[in-house]
Amino acid sequence: MSEPLLMLPPLAPQQLHHTCDPEQFGFETTAELEGLTELIGQLRAMDAVRFGAGIRHDGYNVYVLGPSGMGKRSMVSQFLAKRAVNEQEQADWCYLNNFTQPHKPQAVRLPSGRGAELRHQMEQLVDYLRTAIPALFESDDYRAKTGAIEDEFNKQQEKVFAELGDDAAKQQIVLLRTPGGFAFAPTRNREVIPPDEYAKLPEEERQRIATAIADLQARLEKIMSHIPQWWKERSERVKQLNRETTLSTVKHAMDELRARFSDLPAIQTYLDVVQQDMVEHADDFRKQEESTTVSGLTIVTRESFHRYQVNVLVTSGEQAGAPIVSEDNPTYSNLIGRVEHIAQLGALVTDFTLIKPGALHRANGGYLLLDVRKVLTQPFAWDALKRALQSREIRIESLGQMYSLVSTVSLEPEPIPLEVKIILFGDRLFYYLLQQYDPDFGELFKVAADFEDRIERNADTHLLYARLIATLAAKEKLLPFDRSAVARVIEYSARLVGDAQRLSTHMRSVADLLQESDYWAREASLQAVTASNVQQAIDTQIHRQDRLRNQLQEAILRGTLLIDTQGAVAGQINGLSVIDLGNFAFAQPTRITATSRLGAGEMVNIEREVKLSGAIHSKGVLILSSLLAARYARNQPLALSASLVFEQSYGLVEGDSASMAELCVLLSNLANAPVFQSLAITGSVNQLGQAQAIGAVNEKIEGFFDICAARGLTGEQGVLIPAANVKHLMLRRDVVAAAQAGQFRIYAVDNVDQAIALLTGVPAGEADASGQYPADSINHRVAARVAELSALRKAFARLPEETLQTKKEQE
Repeated sequence: MSEPLLMLPPLAPQQLHHTCDPEQFGFETTAELEGLTELIGQLRAMDAVRFGAGIRHDGYNVYVLGPSGMGKRSMVSQFLAKRAVNEQEQADWCYLNNFTQPHKPQAVRLPSGRGAELRHQMEQLVDYLRTAIPALFESDDYRAKTGAIEDEFNKQQEKVFAELGDDAAKQQIVLLRTPGGFAFAPTRNREVIPPDEYAKLPEEERQRIATAIADLQARLEKIMSHIPQWWKERSERVKQLNRETTLSTVKHAMDELRARFSDLPAIQTYLDVVQQDMVEHADDFRKQEESTTVSGLTIVTRESFHRYQVNVLVTSGEQAGAPIVSEDNPTYSNLIGRVEHIAQLGALVTDFTLIKPGALHRANGGYLLLDVRKVLTQPFAWDALKRALQSREIRIESLGQMYSLVSTVSLEPEPIPLEVKIILFGDRLFYYLLQQYDPDFGELFKVAADFEDRIERNADTHLLYARLIATLAAKEKLLPFDRSAVARVIEYSARLVGDAQRLSTHMRSVADLLQESDYWAREASLQAVTASNVQQAIDTQIHRQDRLRNQLQEAILRGTLLIDTQGAVAGQINGLSVIDLGNFAFAQPTRITATSRLGAGEMVNIEREVKLSGAIHSKGVLILSSLLAARYARNQPLALSASLVFEQSYGLVEGDSASMAELCVLLSNLANAPVFQSLAITGSVNQLGQAQAIGAVNEKIEGFFDICAARGLTGEQGVLIPAANVKHLMLRRDVVAAAQAGQFRIYAVDNVDQAIALLTGVPAGEADASGQYPADSINHRVAARVAELSALRKAFARLPEETLQTKKEQE
């Protein structure tokens, strides 16, 4: 069949690629340009961030929306860094020992820097007392005082026993001191009477001695019962002396600390408690080393005086202004803090000095930056974050204790008041899902900063983009880019976003291209990056990822995948499908075929029947079924059954971008009008037959062009696209060159009539006032075929009735 009638002219070459003229720039290289201080085209998002950071009411935390790689985090961090410098410095938070309830450490808020000072002063105090108190107890004055107490109690004891001995001597009885204690014995002339002589004494004398000894023994027992009390009194006297001795030294050192922290009442109270504890435990400073034997091994331990330490949880140090914390691993403990344990003699022990801060502690009074996906994927982290924001306090709890998984006694640190701005970064999908399914999310994150992924393309944004390139080049220490390179990067940006009238704001992709272009420029020993270096970087990016595309194109060229690019066949058309591999997308032609027969108006989507059709593709097939019925069988039943299939397609088919191709191939089958296989078509169609825009139009055109170019361009090949997609065209230069030479054509169609006329070379035909189409037009043929099938259906429906009437007549 001959070349299609050109009902529509092909698009002009200048419509296929919106170039960026390097001559519009007044600079030679980007080294001459001033850098940007913020991302271009993000005014709305940054206004939201500015509002969220400024408002100081509950729940006005910020969720930054947009795909990764747009520079959201760096932009927001840069803004917050400028703002935080002028805000109030972060306070120091310390945990102190609770001497009455050690398992409940006390939290104390101190002015910036004072926590570290208190910790240092307490360390110095303990070091001083560890030397001063032992020396004090070794002094002559202390020994004299303790000796006086000892002498006093010894004299009191000796006096009592002397009186008892004198009373015994008056009754000729002596008080003896033996290794087993005290004993009484009768005497004669002050000599103890031996047992044998005592037995010879008269009965009365023995009776008298026994009675006297019994009385003396009773007195002795009474005296002995008082001895523990005397020892206790002596011990109390020594302890009191120790307290007084220790107090004199501790109080002197404490007075210096009190003077340093006179403006902090909480510290004054703490120092009073510390002083009292030090006085009561003065012996701890005297016996600083103890030895313990475990399994025959002697372990020497040294008193660490942990209870007097100050655990400075957070301090601003030398950092000015409010803190900005970015937590890249937001686990439960990394967010709210934890209580660590150490192994000691085979057991795990802990104290308040092992309380460690979390990101919320470090960001308290400032800003905490988090990635929402990382928070949501960490067990219990999201709930812990919400709980802290709702209660406005940070409560350190172990998961085992919280969920009653363990019964071990642990610490219960006093909660710390929380005042922080949370900045969540994440995709739009997470934002909308959380809004829908988490009732707390909307209350806690009331500010959405939605970053644009594209900006309008014009002369002003071209210059801004050039400054952006200069900024990125300076930041990454790249070679300067000349204006031709800048123009090529701008064209790449438009192609990246798939719109000739827009530019991409995906900074990671642009930065990657700049870095790779710099590499190739340095390889060529250039002083500045040129357009050829940028093009080389683009080509190598594609080359690294196009293995699968090459294999599929090879399968088509070798005839494994059946795709015709010449001739004409009824009921067969070249559709265009896109394969997305993440960072690389490409298209390939796909053969779509249609068959029709007498039926009951059924449109069989074979892909759907075998569950290889997505919902959107199935919707597209139903729409074209509705269009057929409305256009060709408005006053009669649609008496056909049709089947549509993507040939040699073994994966899921999704999207409605092939619905125009499916409609045209079905019309071709019904009208028995061959479709030019040198043409491919893409586009969506609605119930009115209008062509609707689709995505990846550049990749689809280039996918068919590559196959045609490999087989040899004839000038008859081309692609039909919806007219609404013309503004999206940013085709490769080889495609534009082929179109300019008349070897390849791109047609923009508004409706199915224009498309089928170009595909078949037969006019579609427009209905007149009576609804009749011109003879030999596509629409006339289709309407005639539908009417024919309807008449056949009616004839078959009457057949049983007529057969029965004939039989009755014969009878």
